[in-house]
Formats: sequence, C-alpha cells, structure tokens
Amino acid sequence: MQGKSKPAPLSNVVPALVARTQFGRILRQVEREQRSFVVEKRGSPKAIILSVADYIKLAAPEPEILRVLGEESKRKGTDRLSRRQIDSLIREARKQTRGKHAAAQPRP
Repeated sequence: MQGKSKPAPLSNVVPALVARTQFGRILRQVEREQRSFVVEKRGSPKAIILSVADYIKLAAPEPEILRVLGEESKRKGTDRLSRRQIDSLIREARKQTRGKHAAAQPRP
C-alpha cells in the first residue's frame, strides 16, 4: 500500500490559471512555509500572494525604537512577564514614587 506522494513545491512565480486551480495549496504554503508567490498573466506579473504578517511588515514597518525596546526586553527576560506581573511591578513602583514625594514635602 503506497501513501500519497507529496507534490513538488510550486515555483515562486505561478501563472494565473495555476493560482486559480491550486489556490488552497498556495495558501497552505504561504501559511506553513512563509512563502510568497507572484501571479502572472500572459507572462506579466499581476499580483503577489503573501502572508498577512509579511504584508504588515511591508506596509507598516516596525519603528526603530520598538525594535530596540523589544530586543532589550528579551535580553532582560521581561518579555516573559505576565500581565498580572507587570501590573504588580507598576503598583510597586508607584508606591515607591509616592513615598519619595511624601517624604520630600515639608510638614506644617
């Protein structure tokens, strides 16, 4: 008994007819293999099929400051904090700040 053989991967440039008949397969490759495809009609490129994540990166690239902050967070390990842990740290920092301000204020 033979199993289904895996179809050969599609080229990154596909004719419109192949894109239409193999659309489900193309979408799976875009999603699972992070691939993108150029769809051509009569030898001329007409469209690109790419993942939503890739589209967002192209349409709205991450600002440099966010990239730097993300790298710093990973380096310090703070990228793994839960929302509850973050809220607790913020409350503690606010208490400390209030305590410093109260101590600095002269009493009548």
